[in-house]
Amino acid sequence: MRPASTATFTNDNEEPRMIQFQVNGQARSVDADPEMPLLWALRENLQLTGTKFGCGMALCGACTVHLDGQAVRSCQTPLSAVAGKKVVTIEGVGAQAVGKAVQTAWMKLDVPQCGYCQSGQIMSACALLKDQRKPSDADIDAAMSGNICRCGTYNQIRAAIKDAAQNLAKGA
Repeated sequence: MRPASTATFTNDNEEPRMIQFQVNGQARSVDADPEMPLLWALRENLQLTGTKFGCGMALCGACTVHLDGQAVRSCQTPLSAVAGKKVVTIEGVGAQAVGKAVQTAWMKLDVPQCGYCQSGQIMSACALLKDQRKPSDADIDAAMSGNICRCGTYNQIRAAIKDAAQNLAKGA
């Protein structure tokens, strides 16, 4: 749910404009204020509600998506920053080998408890495994440090990342 304090994103000096970008492999356009956070464009304009609002300050990681392959916090990424770029959300990450391996490991090891942070956790884990197929515990901790899990499933998350890495190494 959008917090009341961010109910509008209009800028008195700038009219909304059409921002074009790719989302999960599809060309999309959003007619909105260029300073609107990507999170709200995804959730409200494009109805991709898997990306969650957590803190609104890029501190918790619940809103993590991939922008041209890099994990970013969509709550603090202005819509103007994605013009002409590729965005992948939790709804589309499973179409990629790394995303499928991570999602499979998450389910196999029953990682989520409440589940709220898990889309952001998965997106950060995918970004890690895309670049580093054999991460150490320290690598995992560093890559996942910006993602908060209020349920404390950090051990399960680490185990799932290791399981996904092993399965990717096997070609599974």
